[in-house]
Amino acid sequence: AEEEEEEEAAGGGLQITPQLLKAATGEFSLESILLLRLRGRGIAGLGCLAACANLEWLDLSGNAIARLDALAALPALAVLNLAANRVADAAPLAACHNLQVLNLAGNRLRALRQLRCLTGLRRLESLRLRDPLAGLANPLCAAPAYRSAVAGMFPGLKAIDGERLCGRGSELYQLCRDLDTSLGRGAGGAGAGAGGGEHPGAAQPWVDAGFWEPRPRRRSSIVEEAYRQFGEVLRECRELGRRADDTIAQAERALASRPDPSSFVF
Repeated sequence: AEEEEEEEAAGGGLQITPQLLKAATGEFSLESILLLRLRGRGIAGLGCLAACANLEWLDLSGNAIARLDALAALPALAVLNLAANRVADAAPLAACHNLQVLNLAGNRLRALRQLRCLTGLRRLESLRLRDPLAGLANPLCAAPAYRSAVAGMFPGLKAIDGERLCGRGSELYQLCRDLDTSLGRGAGGAGAGAGGGEHPGAAQPWVDAGFWEPRPRRRSSIVEEAYRQFGEVLRECRELGRRADDTIAQAERALASRPDPSSFVF
């Protein structure tokens, strides 16, 4: 019965259309949209969202969305906020291989096994299923030690429900683990040489080749949006400064044109 209600809501609610996308972003081409905010619009269906093939940052929180099929066509998606919707199946997100931040708080995910479809998302660093401040959660959050279970299911996560995990998934944790492994191999080789007269093996590197090489910078829609907003604020400040200078100049001319009161004789 619940699934039927979701189907009816998806069919009768607001759908995402090209007109809505263009009005919300100011972009003429849907493929040019990199960042999209459609929070609290009463949206029930994703409509033509799959046409935004280059979308990187998407906020659909506070809507009535139940089906996520269209998101499977967005391979560049890195940040996704679906908080406070009606999602009961996250399987389509398994195709979003670039996903790094995912917010599913306040949906209808009932069991931890429903998250197994997302374990192939190797870049996923932050997963939110519960938001105490906003009073949002999923039914699966009632499971005992569910955060530990999620951490075990996604070993690459750096944060769950907004709380950073101690070491797990971090580069320092990985470095220490590689160091321990290398030291273990060295100790084993030394022991073998002492007992059997064999020469210890060649020293192994602590980390894989290229670990310390700087990562290439990747164009980020979030940074681009921040630069755009900063540019707009800067232009507004300059315009206000220009207007202030004009007003001051007019006031100075007006004061200069007035006769000196001391020149009047009463």
